[in-house]
Amino acid sequence: MKKIAILGSTGSIGTQTLDVVRANKDIEVLGISAGRNIEKLEEQIREFSPKLAAVWDEKAAEDLAQKIQDTDTKVVSGMDGLLELAAMPGTEILVTAIVGMLGIRPTIEAIRAGKDIALANKETLVTAGHLIMPMAKEYGVKILPVDSEHSAIFQALNGEDSKEIHKLLITASGGPFRGRKRDDLEKVTLEDALKHPNWVMGQKITVDSATLVNKGLEVMEAKWLFGVDLDHIQVVVQPQSVIHSMVEFKDGGIIAQLGTPDMRLPIQYALYYPHRRYLAGDRLDFAKLGQITFEEPDMETFLGLPMAIRASREGGSMPTVFNAANELAVKKFLHREIRFLDIYDIIGQAMERHKKIEYPKLEDILAVENETYQWIESRW
Repeated sequence: MKKIAILGSTGSIGTQTLDVVRANKDIEVLGISAGRNIEKLEEQIREFSPKLAAVWDEKAAEDLAQKIQDTDTKVVSGMDGLLELAAMPGTEILVTAIVGMLGIRPTIEAIRAGKDIALANKETLVTAGHLIMPMAKEYGVKILPVDSEHSAIFQALNGEDSKEIHKLLITASGGPFRGRKRDDLEKVTLEDALKHPNWVMGQKITVDSATLVNKGLEVMEAKWLFGVDLDHIQVVVQPQSVIHSMVEFKDGGIIAQLGTPDMRLPIQYALYYPHRRYLAGDRLDFAKLGQITFEEPDMETFLGLPMAIRASREGGSMPTVFNAANELAVKKFLHREIRFLDIYDIIGQAMERHKKIEYPKLEDILAVENETYQWIESRW
């Protein structure tokens, strides 16, 4: 039996990870976690019988403990609870499906405990890649990408020499507003932003897709995952979401990974790497597909991508400011407190005022995140 724990089991990636578990009979879920969705968490506890359930909200954890008194599952809460789950004995892989910078400390704890990381939390590498990747090497653990684009690159590189990479080609759907100009985005609504044309995802990542911040985060993450500098990473809009990403090698050869837009494939690939298992679902029918088209990303309208590249080039603590500002801006947009285009203004202003720390430690990263939040709250 393959034994796993899941950080963020009630979210989009977490629930699809459990779909993979259901479809295979040789994965045991020892630990699960949620923010405060204890109704969903209780259902998962009763189905999968984990040893440990971590709930971020302390009051929600107390309520859950009352509800599941008839089970053998232990309930823990807060950051201490997430750290306990990350390092719990017996697990081989930690699936980091939690959203936000909350995932950094548990990921570090899991690496120290010798767990492989099935990484679905972008913020971990975006803000702390300079700490995470050397630590993974030191402790001999694998970072297995779950994000569809990074999984595609990971699959394309299987059996290849990473020193022979010329360029990474990260594909983007273009999101729900592809083709529109800035004037068109002045009055778009939350409902408009949440209508992704191809993928079913959580609200935060769906808004990030609409702003192209998500693609910027993926570029920042790819730099750390694959050791490729920003000048050799290119974003290509591929509206059908059939090619999930590509690798161009020094000889001009390009290897692409294709498939239907189904997150269960990269999740399952990470859990069983280097082996492949049968996965039920739709298959690509090229005759019906007819064509695959490509476009350049519109970086004058969708500022999330160029601002992310700028933050990554500046390095140090600037990626943390970019990420933290976006997290809070998206939260405000989801709560209907700001307009869509305000997201870019908040990120841009937060970056302009920040005095960069060249080599931030974990405590610096968390302090910069908090300071960025406070600055934004005082003005928006």
